[in-house]
Amino acid sequence: MMRVMKKFYSLTIIVILCFSIVSLFALAVNAQSADSWPMFHGNLAHTGYSNGAGPSSNQTLWIFKTNGEVWSSPAVANGIVYVASFDRNIYAIDASKGTEIWSYPLGGLPFSSPAVANGLVYVGSSDDNLYALNAATGALAWKYATGNAVQSNPTVAAGIVYFGSSDNKLYAVNATNGALLWNFTTAGNVISSAAVSNGIIYFGSYDHKIYALDATTGKERWNFTTGNVIQSSPVVADGGVYVGSFDNQTYALNAQTGTLDWKVPTGYDQCVQASPAYANGVVYTGGSFDNNVYALNASTGATKWHYLTGGGIFTAPAIVGNIEYVGSLDNRTYALNAQTGAFIWSYKTGGNIYSSPAIVNGVAYFGSYDNNVYAIGQKPSNTAPPTSTSLPVTDYYLIGIVVLIVVIVVAIMVLRKKH
Repeated sequence: MMRVMKKFYSLTIIVILCFSIVSLFALAVNAQSADSWPMFHGNLAHTGYSNGAGPSSNQTLWIFKTNGEVWSSPAVANGIVYVASFDRNIYAIDASKGTEIWSYPLGGLPFSSPAVANGLVYVGSSDDNLYALNAATGALAWKYATGNAVQSNPTVAAGIVYFGSSDNKLYAVNATNGALLWNFTTAGNVISSAAVSNGIIYFGSYDHKIYALDATTGKERWNFTTGNVIQSSPVVADGGVYVGSFDNQTYALNAQTGTLDWKVPTGYDQCVQASPAYANGVVYTGGSFDNNVYALNASTGATKWHYLTGGGIFTAPAIVGNIEYVGSLDNRTYALNAQTGAFIWSYKTGGNIYSSPAIVNGVAYFGSYDNNVYAIGQKPSNTAPPTSTSLPVTDYYLIGIVVLIVVIVVAIMVLRKKH
């Protein structure tokens, strides 16, 4: 009996240590995600949250000029910024230098924002097509034709591209070759971008509904009817779905059942167009044309704070660390304290800002209606000594993994000697 118990305890210790290693490895992978912003709102659940570093100042690093207004929100991957312009081109820009790597002419206006995955860049166009381009060269890999304009931002998950069209459908196509897997028909335009979480797709439609579909089959799980058009893209976090509607309300729904948890008014006159963000139990969203940025308790919908800008809020906020970054139709991008709403800084462009910021490695990338793409952040110093000798977060995780492996090896050796 004693021998059996010793084996049981030994096995339990080893299992716990193994789970610890897996957990630390997962944390390390997540920490590395701060090096990219590969799609609209940064990730599949569209939380708009990054565990990296945001810009601490509003210094101009570079400005890239296009020949048209920039509505599109940038995607950033492998040191390249991908963004589309109303000059009907999508651009690949060196993230550190602001120089063009390549451009590709689209057949229509790109209201859609790019997504990057598996060596390809995906973007929709008003010529009814979704384009897939080689991320390194800009060469066309394939394009998929729908029945109307593709203004929805594509989302790429598990080898599938999900995107909506103004032909009232949400599409799921093979990310490698563009072959149709399934489509789902609503009763209105689908401009909302799909969020993906736990095998379920969430998106809104101009038929006033938000839908939850099985990500593999497209079968409907549930739908919820709001009081008006949904252009906002939903956020999925901690069992909730958060989305705005043109009925001036921001909604919180149960992700599994679609039942209403709460709704709160956050604007007027065709609100809420902005897509919310989520971090640390708080929903951040714009009140569209009431010019306010709101921070709402994710459990109750109670307002924690709001900040009045000089224009409407159309962009989706980005939350990095303790700072919220959001663009306004007063031509400015703002940095606000995420806990209190206190003003930190703003950056003024020459046009309205519809482009949501992408935050990577301490730099904010966004476009403006002045035809430019901006990179804003702290200019690196070539002469200042390092301010810290601490290791990067990922290095601590790797050290922890090595230590645990050593502990496991020692524990196994000790247990063998006892037996």
